[in-house]
Amino acid sequence: MGYAVVLGEALVDLLDDEFDGQPGYRQAIGGGPLNVAVAVARLGGDVQFVGSLGDDALAERIRAFLTAAGVGLAGAVTVPAPTALAVATFAGPEPDFRFYGEPRSYAQLTADDLDVALVEGADVLYCGSIVLLDPPVLAAARRAWTIAGALRVFDPNVRPRLLTGPDALDGLRGVVAEFAASAHLVKLSSADARLLYPDEPVEGVAAYLRELGATTVVVTLGADGALVAAADDVVRVPAPKVDAVDATGAGDSVMGALIADLLAAGEPAEPAGWRDRVAFALRVAGLVCESPGGATAMPTRPAVHSRFPT
Repeated sequence: MGYAVVLGEALVDLLDDEFDGQPGYRQAIGGGPLNVAVAVARLGGDVQFVGSLGDDALAERIRAFLTAAGVGLAGAVTVPAPTALAVATFAGPEPDFRFYGEPRSYAQLTADDLDVALVEGADVLYCGSIVLLDPPVLAAARRAWTIAGALRVFDPNVRPRLLTGPDALDGLRGVVAEFAASAHLVKLSSADARLLYPDEPVEGVAAYLRELGATTVVVTLGADGALVAAADDVVRVPAPKVDAVDATGAGDSVMGALIADLLAAGEPAEPAGWRDRVAFALRVAGLVCESPGGATAMPTRPAVHSRFPT
């Protein structure tokens, strides 16, 4: 088994909570790609996180958390900036994020910062999420995407509040199309699909991304499971029934589970293999939803099999 490189952001989430009857925030290590990396490691995969981290105490907590989770930091760089914060409020299990911190600690990775040998040696490369809205990191991701001899996986992980300016959404659509065109796997949520392509049903979005060049497309549908488009096979995979308390990181856990299985066994030989892998990934996400806290909720394989015996 080889290793995966996950390129993206790491930050600190402040999650809306209540303490002794008073409103407050619970601190958690976060960032979509960080969650993905932790999920891969917890599920038994070898993974390296590539991104920029601040120079403060919160960044040290992020480093310690990733190290304890088994995520490598050989490709991470330290920058002179305070750790960015994502403040999450809830009108249900799905969080609404607002981002704070300038300069953004997660947006400082440049193409020159890339550990080329680390990226070239990876068996799976993940790129995606909010860092692609920042030109320096987008340039780094493009370089990694070009030099990787690996399976390439992509997740737009759209955060609408970061799309400022009249052309921001069109610009993001262009980036999504660029990465999807040579991706072996694209994973996006139904919310991502609605924002990027508001007039298309999820089946149409999956078909469009495959027409661009993506080999396989997975669209997560929350409690309704996921749609999987592989070759000429388009199916819906149901999600397990769970008592969701916090959906933070659930989509990231699906991506992490799929990457862990790509590391272990490569691409499935038949479309049915994707259905089985997505079914397992949805069980991972279901377990994540039953615990608060994103990255800290990422489970091990034994925990998933214990919760959802098959």
